[in-house]
Amino acid sequence: MTIATGIGSMPGEDLATCLQVVLDELAHERGLPYLPELPARGVTSGMIGRSLALLDGIGVDLQPAGWRLTDSPGVDHRRARSRLDQDLDVLEEHTQGYDGAFKVQVAGPWTLSAMVEKPRGDKVLSDHGARRDLAQALAESARVHVRDVRRRLGDRGHAAPDGTPARLVVQVDEPALAAVMGGGVPTASGFGRHRTVHPPEASEHLGWLLAAIAEEGAEPWVHACAPETPLELVRGAGARGLLVDVATLDGAGHDTLGSALEAGERVVLGVVPALDDESVTDTAVVERVLRWLDMLGLDPEETAPALGVSPACGQAGASAAWARRALRISRSAADNLG
Repeated sequence: MTIATGIGSMPGEDLATCLQVVLDELAHERGLPYLPELPARGVTSGMIGRSLALLDGIGVDLQPAGWRLTDSPGVDHRRARSRLDQDLDVLEEHTQGYDGAFKVQVAGPWTLSAMVEKPRGDKVLSDHGARRDLAQALAESARVHVRDVRRRLGDRGHAAPDGTPARLVVQVDEPALAAVMGGGVPTASGFGRHRTVHPPEASEHLGWLLAAIAEEGAEPWVHACAPETPLELVRGAGARGLLVDVATLDGAGHDTLGSALEAGERVVLGVVPALDDESVTDTAVVERVLRWLDMLGLDPEETAPALGVSPACGQAGASAAWARRALRISRSAADNLG
């Protein structure tokens, strides 16, 4: 059946309040609730900081230019870990009694390589060995994270009606993948661009993370809302679900999503504005999805079991009221799509 979910980031600084909004709107049959990211709390709580908090065996610290690899965890790395642990405690407390599927998010290896610096400067992306080490460390750290989240959600009795454990989805955020593969990531000087990463390596590094998630019994999805994201490569790397902003898709992207739906793979369409837009209704969202399916020659009834609806991207810049309403519209649209 068609489901509704959100991408990850939300406005505000109180995780308990934001998580309760998510649960109120999505902890239903057609909803996939998730652990919000709250960038307003600071860099340790954003997509990159939260993902770096997972790393074990590789230290990082925060420098004026951003996150940088270090020989041992710096104070900001320790703060990020502490904040993540606190957030997971809140998750465990607020999901008592919830027995459905749940989603957490982690930045992918290529986005981290494009955003994090080596110890002596410039991006990890610039060094084959460094980006390989980071990707492998992320994959192994994700295994531990999945076990921890599963313990907090499932091992204490969160079982589906048929007796199976609650399903855990791990959304891998790769907003920089298109730039990495297109040679669009600027060097430290700002005057040049890092060399293009070729498809075999891009697929391999992403595949390590997706495989680690799957091997721990969770379902790996990939979210990317940048134009020209190589969605077919993402599917080939092992993604079992794709989350996209429909407005950014090119012809190849439309075709890839159509093929994924026909194969029964989950496709979540970002068709609800992420930022405030009071003119949007659930009816308009449903009509947009139906037009998209018609353009691809897909039967709405046949694709409904693999379809999903969400805001177009993260909602950190939205008002609290719109963040809630966007999730409500997504859920209502999913109800109407079948």
